Amino acid sequence: MAGNSFGQLFRITTCGESHGGALGVIIDGCPPGLKITEEDIQHELDRRKPGQSAITSPRKESDVIHILSGVFEGETTGTPILLLAYNADMRPQDYEELKKVYRPSHADFTYLMKYGRRDFRGSGRASARETLARVAAGAIAKKFLKEQLGIEILSYVEQVGHLRTSMDYQQVIPADIELNIVRCPDQDMAKKMIALIESVKQEGDSIGGVIKGVARRVPVGLGEPVFDKLSADLGKAMLSINAVKGFEIGSGFEGVSLRGSEHNDAFIMEEGNIKMQTNRSGGVLGGISTGEDIYFRVAFKPVATISKQQQTVDVTHKVITLEATGRHDPCVLPRAVPIVDAMTALVIMDHYLRHAAHKSSP
Repeated sequence: MAGNSFGQLFRITTCGESHGGALGVIIDGCPPGLKITEEDIQHELDRRKPGQSAITSPRKESDVIHILSGVFEGETTGTPILLLAYNADMRPQDYEELKKVYRPSHADFTYLMKYGRRDFRGSGRASARETLARVAAGAIAKKFLKEQLGIEILSYVEQVGHLRTSMDYQQVIPADIELNIVRCPDQDMAKKMIALIESVKQEGDSIGGVIKGVARRVPVGLGEPVFDKLSADLGKAMLSINAVKGFEIGSGFEGVSLRGSEHNDAFIMEEGNIKMQTNRSGGVLGGISTGEDIYFRVAFKPVATISKQQQTVDVTHKVITLEATGRHDPCVLPRAVPIVDAMTALVIMDHYLRHAAHKSSP
């Protein structure tokens, strides 16, 4: 299986399965001298792990991270970093009934058609548990960007089903996101979202929504046109996350209803610096960062595995009725917030190093 690596100068390769022995990631290209501890990484993993609230998967995994290389005396050495987290609460027997069944809207069918075999224990590499490795790597990138460049990266749940907060992303602070279990900074709307997810869970169903991602104080000049635009790499990063079905940056699809005279971001002078009066471009022009906030939206579909009866077929092509069992999130959004954070950090970190390499070349 190819396609398990991401990035160019700051490059990660992930490994591991949902019910295998462990999840791991090798990070190549991290600059030396960054102070990093397992606790720094664990904080982000605790935001992603299952079993953290009544509206997430009940699987009990502490997701304890181990730094096995690339860090000496509390600082990165510049050599490859190996991070590993062992699986503990494995129940492959929960998936025995799915061994020969194609779950609707799941990767069971495509994996078997492509490889001639599949890991039916929680979907193997197709499981969102793979994102543990991304979050671990992203925690290091996020820390570097914050400490070395002052870049702040945050994501939050903007919409669940038909419920959407109108809160301005510019007013959101990280502390507000963590005040409730759905990770929506609008506390009143969060209560409604939680009630909706709980109702859907009781029905044996699932629900999707939208996460908004924000990166503040990104310097001008990041991005490599033509094919490696910053916006294009952010789109690829987000669309690589399990259950993501859509990505838009800046005004996105809503921008099509505006005229050019309405949509254009006028340049202005502010304290001797060139700024933009508006930011409908989402902080990127021509695939290169403008210095304004980067903001985007990521659409997540409802979780495919539900306990409601559904019609499907098995590997013998027999039509059957399925009521899936196992431990699944009724809504992936609360646990996906740190995943969006991580993928944002990985993209910006990689492009920062690429930009720095250009500046240092003769």
